[in-house]
Amino acid sequence: MKLAGQVAVLTGAASGIGRATAELAVREGARIVAVDRDAAALAALTHALGEGHCRSVAGDVLDEELARRTVDDTVAAWGRVDILVTAAGISLGKPALETTLAHWNEVMAVNATGTFLWIRECLRPMTAQKHGAIVTIASQLARAGGRNNASYVTSKGAVVALTKAVALDYVDQGVRCNTVLPGATETPLLRRSLNRAPDANAAAARSQARHAMGRFGKPEEIAAAIIYLASSDASFVTGIELPVDGGWLAA
Repeated sequence: MKLAGQVAVLTGAASGIGRATAELAVREGARIVAVDRDAAALAALTHALGEGHCRSVAGDVLDEELARRTVDDTVAAWGRVDILVTAAGISLGKPALETTLAHWNEVMAVNATGTFLWIRECLRPMTAQKHGAIVTIASQLARAGGRNNASYVTSKGAVVALTKAVALDYVDQGVRCNTVLPGATETPLLRRSLNRAPDANAAAARSQARHAMGRFGKPEEIAAAIIYLASSDASFVTGIELPVDGGWLAA
């Protein structure tokens, strides 16, 4: 098992890519701390994975005290934090002229600041133990750009830049930091995005056609890439952007 004996903290763990990663991490031998604001979905996840393998923390990823307390509690209970996956994210789907400052700040806060807060807190035990793997979730749009989603695209570009900065700042302390760039993936976030279009089916068809593989990704496919980067299989990998995008960037 790739993650045997390791402890992972996952934000946005109750659905989509986060949930698929939580499930795969446990199958690969990790104990996980699942963080999400959806308490009911977290409870279902913990029940499915078993309390011995999964501890759940319901709350906002922007709650600085929650982040610090969660990491401290994890170290107290399980002795270490080996892995962080920051899968929490939102998208409001508007071009710049239609984006209010409140909407801009909300998206940047959850996607970029939330990622920063959990990285910062998990770096404390990781640097102390001289070992750790951080995997952030950006988007292929951070590299390619995208229409009608100015705040989301910008926030994911910030995640990429933060990932590279952390990778270089902490490489000498045994911490690796990489980011995954998923293409459009079958998640609740994608469904909400498509439903904002005048014709959701037409929007889905256009998006699928933009991928060279002609389909959306599956959460499990993104999770597999995340687990690779979190595992010792990627021991010589840090500071990279790994597209898992069905050929979007190549097309």
